[in-house]
Amino acid sequence: MSEFTAQALADLHATAFAAPWSAAAIAELLAQPGVFAEGDEDGFILIRVVADEAEILTLAVRPEARRQGGGARLVQAAAGRAAGQGAARLFLEVAEDNAAARALYARCGFSEVGRRRGYYPSSGGGRIDALMLARDLCGLP
Repeated sequence: MSEFTAQALADLHATAFAAPWSAAAIAELLAQPGVFAEGDEDGFILIRVVADEAEILTLAVRPEARRQGGGARLVQAAAGRAAGQGAARLFLEVAEDNAAARALYARCGFSEVGRRRGYYPSSGGGRIDALMLARDLCGLP
């Protein structure tokens, strides 16, 4: 991902989310130890590795590139890289009502390990639970 700037990642993130992250926020994350990005022109994933755990911070895929396997490829590439850096488990949070993302993560071997009630704001003014998902990375290169 060295050819992508924080601004390019922010622009891509804006195509995927109603509340996108700024270039400054992405640059700040990328400057932290253990944070890396994997991706291409259609999407990217941002991961943080700390000790033996890793967390998906965001996964953004352009709407026109969805349902073509790119999200799963990004998750698998990032999981392999996190495992290579010593992570044994990979975590993430996803909105309970995000059926497409939940299906992707299930296909990638994640299962629910917890819930954060009312974590995300909803478009109707209410709150949506965040599901905490995890998968083991043991055996990955």
